[in-house]
Amino acid sequence: MWSVLRNRVYRRLYAAQVIALVGTGLLTVALGLLAYDLAGSNAGAVLGTALTIKMAAYVGLAPLINALLAGRPTKRILIGADLVRAGMALSLPFISEVWQIYVVIFLLQAASATFTPAFQSVIPEVLPDRGEYTKALSLSRLAYDLEALVSPALAALLLTMLSYGNLFLGTVAGFLCSALMVAVTALPPVRQTGGEQTSVWHRTTLGTRIFWRNRRLRALLALNLVVAAPTAMVLVNTVVFVRDVLQRSDSDLALALASFGIGSMVVALAAPPVLEKFGDRTVMLCGAAVIPVALAAAAAVVAVVPDSGWGLLLGLWLLLGAANSTILTPSARLLREASTEATRPYVFTAQFSLSHACYILTYPLAGWFGATAGLGWAAAALTLVAIMGSAGAFLSWPRSMPAEAPAAVEKEDGA
Repeated sequence: MWSVLRNRVYRRLYAAQVIALVGTGLLTVALGLLAYDLAGSNAGAVLGTALTIKMAAYVGLAPLINALLAGRPTKRILIGADLVRAGMALSLPFISEVWQIYVVIFLLQAASATFTPAFQSVIPEVLPDRGEYTKALSLSRLAYDLEALVSPALAALLLTMLSYGNLFLGTVAGFLCSALMVAVTALPPVRQTGGEQTSVWHRTTLGTRIFWRNRRLRALLALNLVVAAPTAMVLVNTVVFVRDVLQRSDSDLALALASFGIGSMVVALAAPPVLEKFGDRTVMLCGAAVIPVALAAAAAVVAVVPDSGWGLLLGLWLLLGAANSTILTPSARLLREASTEATRPYVFTAQFSLSHACYILTYPLAGWFGATAGLGWAAAALTLVAIMGSAGAFLSWPRSMPAEAPAAVEKEDGA
């Protein structure tokens, strides 16, 4: 798997991704503690609202930004987005009101909605070989797991010496270093495909229309809902579970988040040979079957006495992280196979937007429902969401399905 790092361009892009995500991981821990300081036991509701705003920025802005920036140099897009993210993160230590969190999070995530799809769509150009690309996806999954593993561990260490406000400065440094790595990397030139001549609306909706016409991508839409359920439970309610229910320390919050990342990392490391042996469908639907069961168990954990509840929480978070990774790691292979060089940015942007749309449902369920009805009921509601997503994926992706040709850029009606 590590052989893909011999490609110098990908190696530098991967380094930029890792550095930025380490900073983002520090942001996750610090933001949870900031919300707890400002709102106390209602921290889950605050985080649920903040993360819903984040998802709204992703869903509403990503396709529009991609359409407006079509044909622009990818390097400039990536560097500009990183600089905006660094500026927004720099303002977080000075926040004193809950509403200020919401404003800064929206602006920061608007920049992320620009950066991430552009970054993801350029990797197939750098690594055209399918085997090498699969290895890169596993490495990318590992990079994302740093946000839930290495960063929380680093945060736990730093919290023994510094206040959590200083963690935001680590986020700033991560975005600036990411921008630097992109700046020194020679990216493939932007190719004019003709799609830039169509209207902004046509380009904004192109990726979604491709998704709807491809059955595997429709199954991926349902799987996005499955993934959103445990992710919302972990990111929104872990701080409340650890601090309020189990009465444990800030460092244990980082450990709980790290357990989720460890499970995901184990699967990501094993993904390339497993995918070659069993295929995307078997691996991804296996994760979709496990997640509802683990979430149902999490609903029961709330009733367990704190002494034993801690171990159960770590085990379930580990299992949920592993199951999530079986869906997330191979998902970009479906996007690559369903697109051409011309449509790839639109398809990757559509996946970014549509997958995050699921969180507009699951984050409020995890945060607001958890704050009013209790964590157990929140976990039960998210279990139902995961069951619906799993059923949709199994129905949309039958065992025997003929190959579908990659979607090409289509002419606009009346053009």
